[in-house]
Amino acid sequence: MSKTFKVLLTIIILALFALMILIFSGSQFYTEWLWFKNLNYQRTFITMFFTNFWLRIIVGLLFTIFLYINLSFTKKPLLEYLSVKGDDNVESLFRGSNNDFIAWLNKKRLNYLFLLSSIILGFLFSSINQELWKIVLKYFNQTEFGIVDPIFSQDISFYVFSLPFYNFLKDMGMVLTVLTLITIAIIYTLSAGINSFKDVKFKLSSRAKTHITVLITLFLFLKALSYRLRMYDLLYSARGVVFGAGYTDVNANMLGLRVLTIIAFLTAIILLINLFKKNYRVLLWSLGLWLIASIIFGSLYPSFIQRFQVEPNEIDRERKYISYNIDMTLKAYGLNDIKEEEFRLNDNLTNEILADNEETVNNIRLLDPRPLLSTYNQLQGLRQYYTFPNIDIDRYMVDGEYRQVMLAARELDQNRLASQARTWINQKLKYTHGYGVTMSPVNTVTSDGLPTFLIKDIPPKTFSDIEVDNPAIYYGEKTNSDYIIANTKEGEFDYPLGSENAYTDYDGTGGVQLNNYFKKVLYAIRYSNIKLLLNQDITPESRIMYYRNIKTRVRKTAPFLSYDADPYLVVSEGRLFWIQDAYTTTDRFPYSQTSRIGNYIRNSIKVVIDTYNGSMKFYLIDEDDPLAVTYQKIFPDLFVSGEQMPDDIRAHLRYPQDLFLIQTELYSTYHMKNPTVFYNKEDRWNIPTEKYAGNSIQMQPYYNIVKLPDNENSEFVLMLPFTPINKNNMVAWIAARSDGDKYGELLVYSFPKDKLVYGPMQVESRIDQNADISQLLSLWGQRGSRVIRGNLLVIPIGEAILYVEPVYLQAETSELPELKRVVVAYKDRVVMRETFRQALNVIFGVEEIEEETEEIEGQRPGMVEIISSDIQELSSRALEVYQEAQQSLKEGNWADYGEQIERLSELLERLNEISNMPDENM
Repeated sequence: MSKTFKVLLTIIILALFALMILIFSGSQFYTEWLWFKNLNYQRTFITMFFTNFWLRIIVGLLFTIFLYINLSFTKKPLLEYLSVKGDDNVESLFRGSNNDFIAWLNKKRLNYLFLLSSIILGFLFSSINQELWKIVLKYFNQTEFGIVDPIFSQDISFYVFSLPFYNFLKDMGMVLTVLTLITIAIIYTLSAGINSFKDVKFKLSSRAKTHITVLITLFLFLKALSYRLRMYDLLYSARGVVFGAGYTDVNANMLGLRVLTIIAFLTAIILLINLFKKNYRVLLWSLGLWLIASIIFGSLYPSFIQRFQVEPNEIDRERKYISYNIDMTLKAYGLNDIKEEEFRLNDNLTNEILADNEETVNNIRLLDPRPLLSTYNQLQGLRQYYTFPNIDIDRYMVDGEYRQVMLAARELDQNRLASQARTWINQKLKYTHGYGVTMSPVNTVTSDGLPTFLIKDIPPKTFSDIEVDNPAIYYGEKTNSDYIIANTKEGEFDYPLGSENAYTDYDGTGGVQLNNYFKKVLYAIRYSNIKLLLNQDITPESRIMYYRNIKTRVRKTAPFLSYDADPYLVVSEGRLFWIQDAYTTTDRFPYSQTSRIGNYIRNSIKVVIDTYNGSMKFYLIDEDDPLAVTYQKIFPDLFVSGEQMPDDIRAHLRYPQDLFLIQTELYSTYHMKNPTVFYNKEDRWNIPTEKYAGNSIQMQPYYNIVKLPDNENSEFVLMLPFTPINKNNMVAWIAARSDGDKYGELLVYSFPKDKLVYGPMQVESRIDQNADISQLLSLWGQRGSRVIRGNLLVIPIGEAILYVEPVYLQAETSELPELKRVVVAYKDRVVMRETFRQALNVIFGVEEIEEETEEIEGQRPGMVEIISSDIQELSSRALEVYQEAQQSLKEGNWADYGEQIERLSELLERLNEISNMPDENM
């Protein structure tokens, strides 16, 4: 094989390899662009992609040029060294086979080698920072916060937008300088034949010394800049009693950084002067001074100040900085405008007051979302491939009445298809979408304890004025397949219809239309499946849908936002939509306490997603958020003014739970605005615990329709009580408003300090201590059933607090929990009855004592019936076990006989326990 042929073959192979890379990367790029184009967000895609692309090119070119220029300065000494390769030093360095490489390496080839190395290293480092495009775009489109920090008096926009950009420039400069310095130092060392440190002074050329000195000088200038920028970073210090710069940071560390900045800058100047003076003693003194100053001001002096000035007088020294932390934290988390009031607790709840708060009473949630989800899947799943991912809570006008409801989307989960049905045709062309929604009032159940339905079944049956005209769900929380193709000749499964199935053809705008062969080829390459080309059912009218999971969908479109974990379903004008709460967040807000999302958050954006077409609208509802406004400047085609949101969608906006939980966790500490009280943690609050299914868990925020104090109308709020740290009584409750112009307002109601208000766990304990309640629940739990105590709700009504807890019963062999009892607590009384109204009547009835006695007496026959049934069942079982034991004895199976005797003993003990129950319980 000739040399020319080898070269040609190599070129062809490399060309084919490059072509394959181009095809695969090109198909990915073009199909991504088609996806954004279908959503009319082409500009957003181009901005993100090409900003990232060109920044990498620019950074790569800068690295390449800088490296290549510096390497070029080393060519002359390196070539001189290679030309005397017969020298002893060369022989010791390049032993054996390397002589061929030395002979091959000439000036031209060395130039190519340096260029290739610079390009590889340059573009390798250009891809290190994946967030660079965000940093740059936010820097050039920044919006002022109108808030300044208390130390440097800089607008917060400097820390959020400018400082990350400056740090990036500084970091890249230092990395590039150090990398270049190491590289050229190695080359100069090799070319000078240096074998020890002593040889540096005599063998290192003047050219090499000058070159290295210039790079060290550049590094020192960058180091001086680094010290200066680190002064701003002190505002994120976690060393003090609170987050942010404390006394030691401001009075010791900041002084040290100023001194080190000056020393590094002067040392760099001395190095430049030394290029002409050649006085290395001055240079060594400068470097020594720098090292000593770093030790003193970087460690010793701050430690001295902390130990001997701050710690003996900590509250006095840190008071001012604690105030800064409190103020900035409240502003960063939107807690500075919170309205605080005292709850006028009179405990004067009467039937008249209940009647005045009828809308609140009628909307107290008795159905718990957790057991209800299992009930929905059992009653309304209808087929094995349908599932309800979760239960959403919202409010609707139902037949002219303001009602709180629970609803869920019936989605199709392809993983639930029978294994033999998981063919490519079924998964990509036929089983493409879910169907319908199920909706229930929060407070009504059937006689069996199961939810009543406002919307149910397939096709949807509605029992109110809420209509669903288009129930198909192509985009949801369980649509996780990589792609599906709709509107094909195959026909899509729509919904089961008795023993047959109903089919449909998609006529929406979701997905990319496969209207030419070129697109089919690209998607076949993207998904590595030739069936996309060979299938005859795919027509030019067919549409390929991908990124159908709504959580993936929004993150793909706007990866710079954070998102709530719980998107929720909305029925609006006969169609189904998802509302996904989006947050702007950063960890660069000075002095603000950090949390799991950073140290700044706003729920400025609501994303509305059509379940049928997959179209998305990012509504900007808070135009006072500088981060959101900055993103709007960067992506003008993405964000829509909140004023353009349809009224019917706006009516279903709700305050998000994730944000509320972050805010309540912080407010439990940051309601203490006095620095001394804050320092001593004298009045720290806690989010209470409750019992659920036998376990103590942290109470979760819950939605409710209530009439807030001093308000005439009931409204939909998200609320949560507070208890003191290490105590169980309730001290306050917080509410976030969701309706109308009041959306987003936070209210905190504190209880009088001279009155005891039961906390959730105290109410739970009182339920456990109630003999009638605990006895009945214990009996239920021993009869092959599981008792589930749902959410304990703390409901403010008038100037009193009512506690409500549903009780479910679920058979061990069933996944169908049934609401069997409702516990209501008020002041010192705890009552459990079959319905909420019955419990209220017992507590607030006109003939209170007589009615309660009647209810309790009415319950005794039921308890007798349960106990009698237990005795009969246990006696029957004991007889069976005895007969089995006798049979094992006849067969000589002593092991089995022993086990049967133990079981018989347990049954007899249980029979004896029930038989000896006190008469008053029967």
